[in-house]
Amino acid sequence: MTSSIVDFLLKRSSVPIPELRAPAPTDSEIATLIAAASRVPDHGRLAPWRFILYRGDAREEIGRKLAALAEQREGPLPENRRNQELTRFSRAPLVIGVVSSPKESPKIPQWEMFLSGGMAAMNLMVAANALGYGTNMITNWYSDVPEGRAILGLSPQERVVGFVHIGTYEGTAPERPRPDPATLYGDYSGPWSGPWEG
Repeated sequence: MTSSIVDFLLKRSSVPIPELRAPAPTDSEIATLIAAASRVPDHGRLAPWRFILYRGDAREEIGRKLAALAEQREGPLPENRRNQELTRFSRAPLVIGVVSSPKESPKIPQWEMFLSGGMAAMNLMVAANALGYGTNMITNWYSDVPEGRAILGLSPQERVVGFVHIGTYEGTAPERPRPDPATLYGDYSGPWSGPWEG
């Protein structure tokens, strides 16, 4: 059992968003995904994240609003760029926004709450993959501007962890170069002795 889970994780990969098709996860499966996503380290039991489902006609509505916001910021858009904005959320049958929703805490720093949201996003994707769905998580320009976050349903104090695109994927996920694990770790060798910045 354990080795099969490790094998699964070693083969996990994102798939191209335009190749995600219906059917999307059912309501029951979505409930399972959210339950899995919430089982992450969460010091203080703050649940400093939430999830927004973008599906159905809402995906096209968001596209129209993002295209209008892009034109407001940049001026008239070329047709291909406008179409890109119009279809940001409609390429996959389901997009789940993972939102960092920090809570007031005298003990738990904000950055740790954000990291907990990142772990929730990863659990969400792994759970969707385990149910047989393809996934891809992105953020994009609208995550970095207050007006974009407002369009997507976030409050001013919230931030985007990622938008997880989910759907049925037929094919083999493309492999990409991965870092050599042997270069990513080593034994502790004492305090940092280089120049201190910050």
